[in-house]
Amino acid sequence: MDLSKYQQSFLSYLQDQDFKREPKNLYEPIDYILQLGGKRLRPILTLIACDIFSSEYTKALPAAMAVETFHNFTLVHDDIMDDAPLRRGKETVHEKWDINTGILSGDAMLILAYQYFENYKPEVFQKLAKLFSKTALEVCDGQQLDVDFETRNDVTINEYIHMITLKTSVLVGAALKMGAIVAEVEESQADLLYDFGLNLGIAFQLQDDYLDTFGNPETFGKQIGGDIIENKKTFLYLQSLASATSEDKEKLQFFYNQKLEENTEKVLEVTKIFERNNIPELTQNLIQEYTTKSFDFLNALNISEEAKKSLISFGENLMYRKV
Repeated sequence: MDLSKYQQSFLSYLQDQDFKREPKNLYEPIDYILQLGGKRLRPILTLIACDIFSSEYTKALPAAMAVETFHNFTLVHDDIMDDAPLRRGKETVHEKWDINTGILSGDAMLILAYQYFENYKPEVFQKLAKLFSKTALEVCDGQQLDVDFETRNDVTINEYIHMITLKTSVLVGAALKMGAIVAEVEESQADLLYDFGLNLGIAFQLQDDYLDTFGNPETFGKQIGGDIIENKKTFLYLQSLASATSEDKEKLQFFYNQKLEENTEKVLEVTKIFERNNIPELTQNLIQEYTTKSFDFLNALNISEEAKKSLISFGENLMYRKV
């Protein structure tokens, strides 16, 4: 499984998309965010899934583009809600233009994503659109829960896992299932691939949470400590409340009950609390647990052992990533 093959095919397809159109202030931000780079994880998964069941993986390119366009739409709006200054090491859309532009360009991206399904015959279009609509609504559910958690002091670890499942991992699962739908495989196989992606997506988000505090700012591409600044109730925070000393719990709750203009000390002190209470290791253990669980679903798939090994390798690379 040559990942560079899928990546190059997708990037070539992306370059062929015409976003240089009027009104300029609507489409320039769309072109900007889509060209910013990133891991292209979701569209690559769509191509991989199609290739596993069909030799014509390129027919999944429009579906892959729909997934990537939708994902970037959510990033544009998330960055507005989080007041984030950086995305992939560059200015966020609302910082480079303004909030109204970010909202409207994001809206247009959601509509553009649906248009890519028009490249498929009616039966495939219907399945893709149905899965996409379900997934898009679940992502919105997850985003609202994430916002709600900021003002709640009783969020549980299970609630948090449910939230990231909706906000992040359902789209990873859907990206894989869309590739299977394009390949026109039986639904039971497509569902197993979805469950593989769902659990891999949870591991992926937990790794993202870990990197938000313990990542290298030069490679991570986002502001280090952003979750701490925004008082996000991530697994790191919730596990600290569950296992930290009384003194550390009190300090943690003190920092998370305020918004500051200058956050350097806050990020530093909260990071120390995480480290003192073994949170990095506990987070990595949970990432491993969900990654292993995702691999269990591969065993039931009617695909070659070589394909299974390649998917396992892909998942392990995600687990050990630094960006």
